[in-house]
Amino acid sequence: MLSLEEDSRATIPAVPLKHLRFRLSMLAAAAVFLAVALAIRALSAGSLYSNGRLEQYSGNALYASMTYAGTLFLWPPLRPLLAGGTALAWCWAMECFQLTGLPAELSAHSLLARLVLGVQFDPTDLLWYPAGIVPLVAVHQLLLRRVAIWCGWSSRPTGPTGSARGR
Repeated sequence: MLSLEEDSRATIPAVPLKHLRFRLSMLAAAAVFLAVALAIRALSAGSLYSNGRLEQYSGNALYASMTYAGTLFLWPPLRPLLAGGTALAWCWAMECFQLTGLPAELSAHSLLARLVLGVQFDPTDLLWYPAGIVPLVAVHQLLLRRVAIWCGWSSRPTGPTGSARGR
């Protein structure tokens, strides 16, 4: 019988502590974006099923912000532009998925499905997703530059994900 030390295939790769902290902060950010979106819906119209412009547009932008945080939670080393592009692609894909009618059917039975998948396609939503992602990409990029300057690192990315490795 093999122990974990004897069989290298059975070892679990260690997650760097900096990635763990970053992932936890992205999880917290996603929770904050969700809480703000739900609070806007609850306070402005008194219902999570509200369809007013404020609820819809802010909800779309905050959904996109939450998606950006989720993207970085799953892949911490992604550079801001790549993470932003991935989050935007997800949001647009979910919006186009609404053209199938399946999200509307699921949303009729579940508030969670309504909040995650939406109900019906609206081309205006496609414009609000970048409003939730672009500011986060800009802040993320600014923070990376400040950390690079503070640590004395080059601002040029070196790896395939753009992370400066080996410094």
